[in-house]
Amino acid sequence: MRKREGSQTTQKAALVAHAVEPRVEPRVEPRVEPRVEPRVEPSAKHIADEWLRRVEAEYHSAAATQHYTLWLIQAGASPDLIRDGLRIVEDELVHSELSYQVYLAAGGTGVPVLDRNALGLTRECAELEDDLLRVCVSVFCLGETVAVPLFQRMRKHCTEQSARTALDRILVDEVRHRDFGWTVLEHLLESQPERQHLKNLQANLPALLQSLLASYGADLSESTAGEFDRAWGLIPGAEYLDILERCFHRDYRPRFARVGVDIGDRFSANAGPLPG
Repeated sequence: MRKREGSQTTQKAALVAHAVEPRVEPRVEPRVEPRVEPRVEPSAKHIADEWLRRVEAEYHSAAATQHYTLWLIQAGASPDLIRDGLRIVEDELVHSELSYQVYLAAGGTGVPVLDRNALGLTRECAELEDDLLRVCVSVFCLGETVAVPLFQRMRKHCTEQSARTALDRILVDEVRHRDFGWTVLEHLLESQPERQHLKNLQANLPALLQSLLASYGADLSESTAGEFDRAWGLIPGAEYLDILERCFHRDYRPRFARVGVDIGDRFSANAGPLPG
């Protein structure tokens, strides 16, 4: 019995001697990772909506120019002017195609909605030549002339490839469309030695200018355009009015002066009748 007890004591002593101290892990404070906000891309819906609106506008321009070219044919205008008008129709169709590609790139999935009754021109005057003059001044001399600096501003900070491609082509074409208008205007004014067209222009131009000013100011003054919008070729509403005012002094006044029309120096929707 003693021998067994001694043996057990020896075994216990050996176990104690070789016992491993429990390992105490150093306390580690929990690491707090900095919160990373998920990246949210700005909504492109308004970008798509704007470019779809431009698709629709290009269809309207193509239809109006096609109709105007028909009037030129009916009035016996020179073949060169008629061909220039038909070329503009093709330009506008290309612009609509390019604008639709931008719309798709911005996430659009729809199609343009067109008012068929508004696609074209309406005769308002007894003489065809008077309607030719009215539309020439309104659509081309005023509208296409201001379109050149307008698209220049849109293109300036545009980096989205599809939008840049569209604006590159549109800007080149708008210069030719502007020149077409002023060429037709000179042709119309020279076609009547008694200068009746000039009197009509002097009488109707104030209303056309005021209409253009009102359209550029409608629902635009409060709009904004950040870096994301500009990358897609959008500009804030206030810049539309700024561009129009610059165009009034830089383009409209000297160009109309060359055909004998003084439009004054007041840029205002309430500027009143023209001098003279």
